[in-house]
Amino acid sequence: MPDYIASRYYPARIGEIFRNRYQIVGRLEFGASSTVWLARDMNYRRYVALKIFIKSVCMGPQLDDELQMYKRMERGSKSHPGHSAVRSLLDSFNASGSEDKHRCLMHPPLWDSVLTFLHRNPGQRLPAPVLAFVLKRLFLALDYLHAEYQIIHTDIKADNIMFGIADDSVFSEFEENEPQPPCLRKELEGRTIYVSRELRVPRNWSTPVLCDFGSTVPGGEEHTEDIQSNIYRAPEVILEVPWTYSVDIWNVGCMIWNIFEGESLFTGFDPESRTYRSRAHLAEMIKVAWASPAQSPYPRKAKS
Repeated sequence: MPDYIASRYYPARIGEIFRNRYQIVGRLEFGASSTVWLARDMNYRRYVALKIFIKSVCMGPQLDDELQMYKRMERGSKSHPGHSAVRSLLDSFNASGSEDKHRCLMHPPLWDSVLTFLHRNPGQRLPAPVLAFVLKRLFLALDYLHAEYQIIHTDIKADNIMFGIADDSVFSEFEENEPQPPCLRKELEGRTIYVSRELRVPRNWSTPVLCDFGSTVPGGEEHTEDIQSNIYRAPEVILEVPWTYSVDIWNVGCMIWNIFEGESLFTGFDPESRTYRSRAHLAEMIKVAWASPAQSPYPRKAKS
């Protein structure tokens, strides 16, 4: 990563134990704001995903916002069918680094996202049966967030929907295959930088869940913040008028087109500036909404 600053990250080591309970097995992911590790929960003899954020002073209020949303969901009813359709939080704590604290979140480990599943498909689209299965779970998750907890997600996209794993051998093989001594990428500024490793494709998947609650906001009130990925921005967001739960539904609609058709419904690409522009995005929306079937830029093939 070009903007990598080692001092922002917690210098986790394979074999390190947190809270006398969680032992790191290997690194799964590395990102701009966190690293994700596979760990063993020695109390319950299970594998967990440990997400360690960069030092708290660099994260701002978003760090506490995400944890508060998880705690808000923990206090509610677990009888709603959408409860199992959102990623659960198993534990949270702070790890002390050399300069600051690092927030740690513990989750059940997951496999790949819908986006990765899409890329594995030669046609770069999601087959209709898989799409229907994913959408059923997604709408349950949204009803759970909107109706039960008055939470607006604001960032629904294919890489925030992940498949569960119902095959524990995936984790044990990951641990067994960690080279001894552990595979190192480099030593940098007195810390060990580990190579991220992928879990193998599980023999049995579990149901998909909606993840990433770092951008969620309380519902029941109108907002005007700029949210969503550019191609998924709702009209209210572009026009900078108050928005609420409906932005999530718009977001889902655009994503459905994207993962089923293999292309974006809207791009917002402005040929003059050769970049994304809000006015270009709005023009595309108008063209799609008011075009007759014959004039539609997205004609559908007639059924035989």
